[in-house]
Amino acid sequence: MTDFRMARLFGASGNMLNVAMDHGMFGELGLLTGLESLSEAVALVAGAGPDAIQLTAGQARHLQSIPGRGRPALVLRIDTANVYGDELPHHLFSLASPASVEEAVRLDAACVVLNLFDIPGRPDVRDACIRNILEVRAACHRFSMPLMVEPLVARLNVGRGYEVNGDIDAILPLARQAVELGADLLKVDPPDDLSTFHQVVDVADVPVLVRGGSKVSEAELLERTRMVLDQGARGVVYGRNIIQHEDPVRLVGKIMRILHPAGDAEGPM
Repeated sequence: MTDFRMARLFGASGNMLNVAMDHGMFGELGLLTGLESLSEAVALVAGAGPDAIQLTAGQARHLQSIPGRGRPALVLRIDTANVYGDELPHHLFSLASPASVEEAVRLDAACVVLNLFDIPGRPDVRDACIRNILEVRAACHRFSMPLMVEPLVARLNVGRGYEVNGDIDAILPLARQAVELGADLLKVDPPDDLSTFHQVVDVADVPVLVRGGSKVSEAELLERTRMVLDQGARGVVYGRNIIQHEDPVRLVGKIMRILHPAGDAEGPM
């Protein structure tokens, strides 16, 4: 039955655009740009017709209250962490919500998502992530709920907290571990050398989606989308690059046409 929910995420083309709008879960002011009024932002993005929107349990109502059958699927963020700030606290954590999969069923989510951090010198955070995944995976199996895992490799940027480590040799083992732990699909950072992305697809053997990360130009974002699709990606998860764009609706349309070239994308509702 997991396949039934997966079918709500991926169009007939087999690809997916998931717009991440769950940034408020991480408690950083800088992540809220473009999301100050989440109800307005969700209505705008949902009207552009992406395949899915990623939200938290506390904010899922903004998507799920949209009437009609054409709204995007809900991807439910079920964990939080404090690793994104420029000033890092002494105590780092990664916590999953209790009874999160049951809540995902009540909210009619098509998928839940958790992090798997690899942070230099902080094996305790990775330990917490692994525990979260193992506990949630059992509930996902019980309720036929697809589990998306984000294997995120970090490196220290002195004075600015952690940043993405795009070393393919660091990404590959973490991506594989996520699958071994039970992930049904992955959401990964693009490697520094984008031509090596196919190695992630090969080592994962489950659908792989590519994260957007920090803001880049529209041209770079669209070219990156094409390149990873050509190497076997099954879609993309873009947040700030869409919600902070001057015209999110137009950008969603462009990305959907790349992902669904045969006209599978239905466009705005």
